[in-house]
Amino acid sequence: MLETSFSILFYLKKPIGYTKGEVPVYMRVTANCQPKEIATKQACDPERWNSQAQRAKGTNEKSKTLNAFLDTLERKVQEARLKLLEGNTPITAEGIKNILTGKGEKPRMLLEVFQHHNDQLAALVNTEFAPATVQKYKTSLEHTRSFIAWKYKQTDVDIKSLTFDFVSDFEFYLKSVRKCNHNSAIKCISNMRKIVNYCLKSGWLPKDPFFGFKMSKREVVREYLSEEELQALAEKEFSIERLSQVRDIFLFCCYTGLAFIDAFQLTPARIAKGIDGNQWIFTFRQKTDTPTRIPLLPQAQEVLNKYKDHPKCVNESKVLPMVSNQKMNAYLKEVADVCGITKILTFHIARHTFATTITLSNGVPIETVSKMLGHKSIKITQHYAKIIDKKVSEDMLLLKTRLNTLKQSPAI
Repeated sequence: MLETSFSILFYLKKPIGYTKGEVPVYMRVTANCQPKEIATKQACDPERWNSQAQRAKGTNEKSKTLNAFLDTLERKVQEARLKLLEGNTPITAEGIKNILTGKGEKPRMLLEVFQHHNDQLAALVNTEFAPATVQKYKTSLEHTRSFIAWKYKQTDVDIKSLTFDFVSDFEFYLKSVRKCNHNSAIKCISNMRKIVNYCLKSGWLPKDPFFGFKMSKREVVREYLSEEELQALAEKEFSIERLSQVRDIFLFCCYTGLAFIDAFQLTPARIAKGIDGNQWIFTFRQKTDTPTRIPLLPQAQEVLNKYKDHPKCVNESKVLPMVSNQKMNAYLKEVADVCGITKILTFHIARHTFATTITLSNGVPIETVSKMLGHKSIKITQHYAKIIDKKVSEDMLLLKTRLNTLKQSPAI
């Protein structure tokens, strides 16, 4: 239905038996010749009312307050009218009244919006998003659901009820009840914040409940293998083929910096001659969809040569006979025990070892390392640079030598 007429009228409505005193102020909204009367819950003395201006007379504080309220109410009516227009909804006086009073508007629930987001994410898995990303948001949704049941004894909450206290209590719940460490809790809250931001941009939330909430993560010292540990790993003879195979794959990633999923998906087609005529890996990091180009070091090439005719590699068109990440990590614990390595060995330590022991410690510029790791920002790579005491020691030794040379040089 197209709007052909629209008007707003403020007037006083004297009650039956009125003699004197203040009278209730009403508003009449008319759309397409259909009026709707709405009580403003304000009052004014008829002696102070200007029916032509539809406002209170005078400049006293009471008149100014009433007029400001009526101005705001009139603006809200126009906003409601615009909302109906943008939503391609027939503009009626009844519809405007419903928006003003909140009547008939279905509340938007946090978990419903969160689930809708996750469903869209799942529909784009392996095209726009990695399965791990979908799983993270699924876990965050379940944490949010458990928190609402724990805190409010409800199955869901209206997004309009979200406050700073909700976010703060959610952090407390994750750390105290779910036993999450600080960074895991912040990551979970960050995932929920994406949903809240969507609600804010959609105009469903009047204000941001995250305003003033600190989302900073704590710096984590990343574990990696030293040169001595790498050597012990490489030189160890294993009587169990399964452990020898896992050790080789782990070493390959120590010398390439590939994450588990990228090594798992690596095919012969992704290895070709680079700009220097030597073999390079040309791939995309699945986590960030960032192009990665890595020259193959002799140690990595040796592993590829060892398994190029392996039945699993031949049948699956892969360069390594990989098993699941869970199994790899379980077997790596056995490998560490056999090699006398006391660190808790996980597959991701290989990537940290490439960044620290293999590259940065040997003078490879941080910009080059960042490129090979497929980092979108060099700030991420700088986390590795902070923990290399050996490089700091070598740099300071060079400085000491230079200063001593200058000191011993004869003055001219």
